Amino acid sequence: MFPRPPVFAEAFAAMPLVAVLRGITPDAVLPVADALVDAGFRLIEVPLNSPSAFESIARLVAHCPAGVAVGAGTVLKPQEAERLASLHAELLVTPNTDPAVIAAGARLGLTPLIGCMTPSEALAAVAHGAAGLKLFPAARLGPAYLKDLRAVLPARTKVLAVGGIGLPEMEAYARAGFDGFGFGSNLYAPGRSAAEVGAAARDLVAEWRRLAGA
Repeated sequence: MFPRPPVFAEAFAAMPLVAVLRGITPDAVLPVADALVDAGFRLIEVPLNSPSAFESIARLVAHCPAGVAVGAGTVLKPQEAERLASLHAELLVTPNTDPAVIAAGARLGLTPLIGCMTPSEALAAVAHGAAGLKLFPAARLGPAYLKDLRAVLPARTKVLAVGGIGLPEMEAYARAGFDGFGFGSNLYAPGRSAAEVGAAARDLVAEWRRLAGA
């Protein structure tokens, strides 16, 4: 298997929505991924607390089009970053701000999207090589919280709203200045068919395009 070239920047610019496939199995992952890509998604993560997560990620790397960035969520250890890099995946998504994990991902050429809540966590993530921040739990914090965070962040830092955000909440968070979103159980849950995931994905993509004026 040859390494995939990094595509995060292009994929994020095209559609800054991350599909979080928590609980998916290797046998289910490819039809769901196809439905997501057909709908317009370009960023797909499989959390590592899913069954046989690395096998699902390996299948995604081999299967997805070149313009799609895939990788792991719930990355908690530097060793997991190393295994992810060995699969030639790209995304390294965490629920927390662990400098050792961020630095390992950056050193290995991965794209770290780092979970944070406080200004201290956000600044630490950026300092150690985060490509973007995953503000979590966004629904608890509210859209206006980003204004306070932006006051101390470097300009042009990408911030995604994750946690309790669905289609009805997208407008308020986009208007507040969030750069993108991560969608979990409102997009995929174990047992949901690829067709159902595709339908939900199309609605989310259409809403983002409306908000972006595309």
